[in-house]
Amino acid sequence: MSWYLYLILAYLLVLMGFNFYRSFKVKTQDEMMVAGRSLSMQVMVFTLICTWIGSGTFIAGAEYAVKAGWSSLWFPAGAWVGIVAIYFLAEKIRTFGKYTIGDILEVRYGKFARLFGALALIVSFTAIVSYQFRAGGYILNVVSNGAISVETGQAVTAAFVILFTAAAGMMAVAYTDLPNGIIILTASILAAPVMYYLAGGWENSLQVLPPEHFAVFNKDFGARPLLKAGGYFLATMFLLLGVQSMYQKFYSARTPRDARQAVALWVVGTVVVETVVVVIAIFAASYYWEPIKEFEILNRLKNQVVQKETSLTNVQPALQRLIDQEFERGNINSFQKDVIESDLILEQNYSSIEQINDVLNQKTIDPASIVLQAAQTIADRGGFLLIIGVLLLAAAVAVVISTGMNYLLSPTTNIMRDVYQRFINPNASQKSMVIIQKVMIISLGLIAFYIATNLTSVLEMSYFAYTIYGVSITPAVIAALSWKRATRLGGLASIIGGALITIFLKVAGYIWPAIMVPAGDPNGDPWGIPLIYPALCFSILSLIVVSYLTKAPEPQELKELFPKKMN
Repeated sequence: MSWYLYLILAYLLVLMGFNFYRSFKVKTQDEMMVAGRSLSMQVMVFTLICTWIGSGTFIAGAEYAVKAGWSSLWFPAGAWVGIVAIYFLAEKIRTFGKYTIGDILEVRYGKFARLFGALALIVSFTAIVSYQFRAGGYILNVVSNGAISVETGQAVTAAFVILFTAAAGMMAVAYTDLPNGIIILTASILAAPVMYYLAGGWENSLQVLPPEHFAVFNKDFGARPLLKAGGYFLATMFLLLGVQSMYQKFYSARTPRDARQAVALWVVGTVVVETVVVVIAIFAASYYWEPIKEFEILNRLKNQVVQKETSLTNVQPALQRLIDQEFERGNINSFQKDVIESDLILEQNYSSIEQINDVLNQKTIDPASIVLQAAQTIADRGGFLLIIGVLLLAAAVAVVISTGMNYLLSPTTNIMRDVYQRFINPNASQKSMVIIQKVMIISLGLIAFYIATNLTSVLEMSYFAYTIYGVSITPAVIAALSWKRATRLGGLASIIGGALITIFLKVAGYIWPAIMVPAGDPNGDPWGIPLIYPALCFSILSLIVVSYLTKAPEPQELKELFPKKMN
């Protein structure tokens, strides 16, 4: 077993000790949910970076970069625009000074908007936590050289995330994010040029990778590449604009000025990290292109066997057809085709699913683990590169732990504030609120773990989670903060309608696979149109139309969010 694993476990144990120390200081709801509103600008910067940079970047974003090349930058670019926009709202959010998105929704749209908003957030954030656990499984599998399975690894990750978060809430999250954020930023910046050099630079990547990897809109985006790129852009932008974990950090800031200054530095850190992760993934892909394609081809073969489209006696001809298809599509050249045929056909025997799995685990590289593979490749060179590689592995662990904690704490805060305290027990004591939230953290964490055990794609789950949150919550929240004409019924229609349209179209792909593009693929798009377009259009239009069809808010309803204009 790799000694890298022991370093990572040691790091996690240090964090555990730190968080249990912090747990003794958590006595009140304010300390559990918003760190006693005591975070300095410096702590805010790194905790905001860790709020956004998670396995969605290091696992899903890197996997996307392997598959789509430089056009994968459309995925994170939406968040960059979103951060710039939120800069102008940060002070206002901190001045409002509550706990959850639901506090904003109720002030403008009433208690049912708070309730439905909380439900949409809980669904979305639980999905996000689930793929943090899955990503942790990938990490421990890679650093242990396969000795720890992905399933066991995700169980270990889930245990650490749940314990850390339950121990001290926001006090644990924010102060764990400080060292994690420093490691993430440092490791990413140092590793990118090293991987570029090891992979042979730009000229070699041009020869190894398909031409589509250098296109603005990759043809593998689907039937309508421009729409797909825009869909990824909008999904990340609208998630960022309304993501409650970020609002909770603003509520936790020491002053409104600290909140705004932190956002200005946050945008720089986020752009840098997400860009260099794409750089690392693309050049690592050129370094490992044959084993990556072997994973994709063999995985498709495995699915065909499981679905009884191909029999085990007909495996080799089926494999040859899949390899030929990749060659015809331009995804591999003639030299790469010969290598893959030698690895998968000439040297292997597939008489059972178990043997296919053995080859998948031992001979191929999952694109989702590409940053981890890059870290080991760098570390194996020894010397100073050993330090950089280990730092990158630590960064991967840091993003999973930090993001898992952020997105696990946030929905439990909604359960406590928007459901329990608002509808069940308004007079709950501070002590009981803290205890019950810890129970909710454990419960929701176990649900997320169950989802992780049935997860097939981090990339697809992240896109769905981003979409349902972005279309159901963000339009109503932004309107609440910036548009006085938004009415209660308009906000409620936007929240409910956006969520229902997203869920309906997602489920429709499983019920009526014929409507999906690519044909029959439940992870494709209905009629070739990404989910976010119909869902977002319905959400925004219903907000505007219903608001203009109903009576404008009274001045009294606006004074909490527009105090200066109302005096």
